[in-house]
Amino acid sequence: MEADKGDRLVVHGRIVGEQDRVMEVVEVLGPPHSPPFRVRDERGHELIMVPGPDSQVERPGDRRPGA
Repeated sequence: MEADKGDRLVVHGRIVGEQDRVMEVVEVLGPPHSPPFRVRDERGHELIMVPGPDSQVERPGDRRPGA
């Protein structure tokens, strides 16, 4: 999985009814474009994570208007 600063990382809920978690990539800590990533969640908390198969990256140009 590749991401850059400013991309959004979407982690899909694993339980029926669980909301997706959306985080902003604030720093790439691995080799260029590679995990681990420092991310900031909707509440402003920052964490370092290596995304799993339940995650996807949204680049700023990929977003739908109003999303």
